[in-house]
Formats: sequence, structure tokens, C-alpha cells
Amino acid sequence: MALHLQPLNRRKLLQCAAAMAAGTAAAVRAQPGKTPPPSRQAIVAQIVDMSPGQQDVSRDFLVGSRAAWQDINARGGLRGRPVQHLSIETDGSAAGARAALGQIRDNPACVALSGTVGDPLAGQVAALLRQDNLGIAHAAPWLQNSSVEVDERTFPIFAARQEQIGHALKSLSIMGVQELGAIYASAHEQTLYREDVERIAASMKLKLLSLRPESDLKALGQRLKQDTPAILLFVGGTPELVQFTQGLEKQARQRYVVALADVNLQTMAQMGAARNTPVIVTQAVPMVTASLPVVRAYRETLARLFDEAPTSLSLAGFIAARYTYEVLNDLDGALTRQNALAAFQRRASLDVGGYRISFNPQRRSGTYVTQSMLTTDGRVVG
Repeated sequence: MALHLQPLNRRKLLQCAAAMAAGTAAAVRAQPGKTPPPSRQAIVAQIVDMSPGQQDVSRDFLVGSRAAWQDINARGGLRGRPVQHLSIETDGSAAGARAALGQIRDNPACVALSGTVGDPLAGQVAALLRQDNLGIAHAAPWLQNSSVEVDERTFPIFAARQEQIGHALKSLSIMGVQELGAIYASAHEQTLYREDVERIAASMKLKLLSLRPESDLKALGQRLKQDTPAILLFVGGTPELVQFTQGLEKQARQRYVVALADVNLQTMAQMGAARNTPVIVTQAVPMVTASLPVVRAYRETLARLFDEAPTSLSLAGFIAARYTYEVLNDLDGALTRQNALAAFQRRASLDVGGYRISFNPQRRSGTYVTQSMLTTDGRVVG
């Protein structure tokens, strides 16, 4: 019973923490004498999905972005102007995404949209911007879905699902991978991502077996048959993956689980993931222990401003904000929404402290993928 409730408790705690953080930030902005005159501020908005299925990802990503913008302001802001980092929380629904965009559209001081998170929301926002013909830059969204059409308003810099899966399977190529099992955390994830996963598997000439999602992921793991593929792609979040690995504990056949960048291995280990199955997790950013300048700056800023352990997702949020800053700081003319969009539309190659951004003909950057593994003895390596 305790194992079943654990991820729910964690998510409730995260939700409370996010609400407290948002309330604290609002209180700080409201203090007399602390906020610069609105006419001098540039607003950069960030829409975040705090629904139960996405808040683990969104909270970490948002912490990284907040750290970056606070550090930018401490160093003089954007072209001598302070940046108001406006975070707008949604419930993950299409109506919530549209309402958030309405706030941004009606605020002329908002020059760009940066770091939309999580993946379903990022796809919704990209589609709504196109449908409504809203002329604002959608910079560095956490857009994992490689099937989403990217137009002249959206600027993805992180590796999508296809690049992540390809990178992980290369490390297992010695096993002669010909088939792949797909496990979805819920029917909702299957509805959102099945088409993308099937397309990716076909492009890699892999036979794909998609298992029907169940509410009890531990039971699903226990019921896998001998002919179920040895390599399993898990599409979902950290708490759900923990439950699934606990179900694999008594499986006689050795299996490997591949999870994507929404999963946090350190949290998995803390939550009691089973240790008899290796779990490989891809990351769309460098390792948080890397020596790249942007990663060193991230670690120092996070330690100075927040009581948070470094994670790949908060590093991604930090890089999203830094990329947005670099483009806006170098634009021609006045810092307006129109000029900002024109600057992003150049899709110039950029080096953000060692993190290289270079767009392809499909208007995406994001070929950078690393991976870590939770070993059978409980260590995180990579």
C-alpha cells in the first residue's frame, strides 16, 4: 500500500511547493520600492503545466529558468533593462493553454514566450500560435514530440523523442536490437504519443509491440510474457516508472528499460525503484556534473539562489532562459515583440556556454543527447 501511495504523496508535495514558490514570488514583486517602473521592464513569459501528470517535470524546469532570469537581472538585465519573468501555470487543458496565451497577447510589454513546459503543453501552444497567427517568439519549449509541426514562431533547441530513442538504442546495438516494447504510463500518454513512437520505430526498422496501458503498472510489469521484447521503451514520468520497475523485479528474463528526458534517475533511486532491471534514461542537456561553462554557471546559480539539488530538467530550464536572453540581447532595434520574433527567425547558430544550438531544415535544433543508467546495484552512472 505504501508503494502505491508514494508517487501520489510526492506529487502533492511538489504541487504545494510550486504554489508556495509562486506565492512567494508574487509577494516579492508586490513589495513597495522593489519593482522597477513597468515602462522599463521587459516581460518574458513562461507557461507551465502543473497538472498531476506533468508537475514533476514542470517544477524542476521552472526552477532552472527562474534561477537564470534572477542571475541575468543581478548582472544588469536585458540591454540595461530588468526582465520580469512571468510564469503562468495551467492545468494542462487546451482551454488553459488558450487562456494563458490570451494573457500574453493582451500584454504589449511581453516580448517573448520562453521555456514552455511540459511536452503536451508545448505542442498545444505551438499549434495555438499557428492557428491564431500570434506574432510572438516561442523560444526553447520543452517539445519532446518529434511529430509536431514547427513553424516560424516556434524555436525548439532540445532533442526530441526520435533523437533520444536513437541515441539510447545505439548503446544497446551490441544486442542486435530488432524489436522494441512500448509501455505507456497511462491511456492518456498512449493517446498523445503512440503515433510518434510508431513512426520512430518504423523509421528505425524496428518491430514494435505496444502493451495496453493499465492503472496498476506494477501488475503490468509482473505479467510480462517471455516473448515480450527484452528492451522496453517507457513513455511517462518518474513515479510511474518506479511502479513499473517494481513489477519487473520477479521477472526471470533480463530486460532493459529505456526512458526519456522527463525521467529523473536520482528521484527513481530515492523512491525505491527495483534494482534488478537496468534503466537507461536519455537527457537532452549535458550531465549536471559537466565542466561546460553553462553547466558550471547553472550549478553556482542554483546553489546561490535555491535550496535545490541539480537535475537535468532544471538545467534544461536554465539553458532555455539563457538561450532566450542571448537572442534578445543581440537583436537589432528596440526591444519589441516584433523585433524579438525577427531575431529568433534568423535561427542563427549559437553557443550558450558550450551548449551548441544549430537549426536544421525542419526548424529544429536539438541533436545533443546524453544518457545515464540506474544500475542493478542502485548507482546512477553516466
